[in-house]
Amino acid sequence: MEQDPAAEVKPDVSTEPSGPSLTEQLWSLWEDGGDFVVSLSQTWRLYQVLIMLGLAATAFIISRLLVPKIEAWLRTREGWSKRKLRFAIHLRNRIAMMAYIVLSWGTVSVMREVTWPSRSYLIALVATMVTAWLLVGLAAFAIENRPLRRMATWGMWIYVTLYFLGITEETASVLDNLALEVGDFRISLWTILRVLVILGILFALARMLSRGSAARIQENEDISPSMKVLAVKFLQMGLYGAAFFIALKAVGVDLTGLAFLSGAIGLGLGFGLQKVVSNLVSGVIILLDKSIKPGDVISLGDTFGWIEQLGARYVSVVTRDGREYLIPNEDLITGQVVNWSHTNAFVRLDIFFGTAYGDDPHRVRKIAIDAARSVDRVLSFRPPVCHIVGFGDSSVDYILRFWIDDPSGGLTNIRGNVYLALWDAFHEHGISIPFPQREVRMLEDAGPKIDP
Repeated sequence: MEQDPAAEVKPDVSTEPSGPSLTEQLWSLWEDGGDFVVSLSQTWRLYQVLIMLGLAATAFIISRLLVPKIEAWLRTREGWSKRKLRFAIHLRNRIAMMAYIVLSWGTVSVMREVTWPSRSYLIALVATMVTAWLLVGLAAFAIENRPLRRMATWGMWIYVTLYFLGITEETASVLDNLALEVGDFRISLWTILRVLVILGILFALARMLSRGSAARIQENEDISPSMKVLAVKFLQMGLYGAAFFIALKAVGVDLTGLAFLSGAIGLGLGFGLQKVVSNLVSGVIILLDKSIKPGDVISLGDTFGWIEQLGARYVSVVTRDGREYLIPNEDLITGQVVNWSHTNAFVRLDIFFGTAYGDDPHRVRKIAIDAARSVDRVLSFRPPVCHIVGFGDSSVDYILRFWIDDPSGGLTNIRGNVYLALWDAFHEHGISIPFPQREVRMLEDAGPKIDP
């Protein structure tokens, strides 16, 4: 006997959602939290809490014993840089935390050997959280920029929280769905986050490598100062460029599909960063033609000093009064720069003075030359010379020329010393220096008379 098709039982299709509602999920979390609190009253859970309190007390005692010795040792590290000292102080402040981590993981290892692994679950959980806390702090300390450090700290704590909640894969899936597609090129928010994380790690490694390599290059006395700076700059650009492309390849970004988009972005940045690029290119030109180098004494406009550092965008010039001027590289290429030590360190200085018409000019010239020779920094193998340059209204005008070979020692001070030597020599030999004199006569009854 055949069954009527109309009589077949159809499955009941429900229109209500199958997943739990938000209220049900919150209630489930509340119940789980309550169960966890209740479970702490169990014997082994209570033992673990007591063990953790004992470990914390032991770690505190260890820190109280070690911190004074570490502080005394740090006071003897006078040659350390500020960055290195700050990192050492950062570690000193976390001695108790590090001691607790070592004691906790050691206790977990022993308990897993002598009893069930579940009986050390709480200790391992808290040890993992404290370890994550320490690692996040150390990783954030490596970032010198304060806003970036805060962003990195928040990002790492968000990841640690998602990891402990066990929803990292679900979060990654949601972020991967938020994507931008341009032709065959696809980039998602998850990809951007991965690129940023990998870039941060690789850039930190590149920075460490560049600093170490730069120190080695600076120690090499066979390389000129300009070539040292150029080698360091090319090394930094190579390391950072390699880190950028390695990060893109590591997350699977198709660089061929990125070509058009990167070209458009590069064109826009080119217009917006013309000055920056110009300064970068000017810096490379300065290093290649060796027109100036660290240690040279230059004057640019009203700025006079010696070059302290050649940067990628600017040149640091330190003046005699301790001021540091950051001059863009483009200004050194397009403007007029006087390099007092380009080919050699010899510099000729001129000073002007006048004497009375009653003094013998031949005798004045000899006295002036001898006075200039008596100054320490004036060169003797390039002897000073003195010439008459004109007959003024009240004096015979002279120019005294002399040479020095250390312009970095200052120009104003050596001129002042020569003037003082002239003053003493003229007073000793009775040479007078004329100066204008005016007489004011008051005439009595010299005012105009007005007739009535």
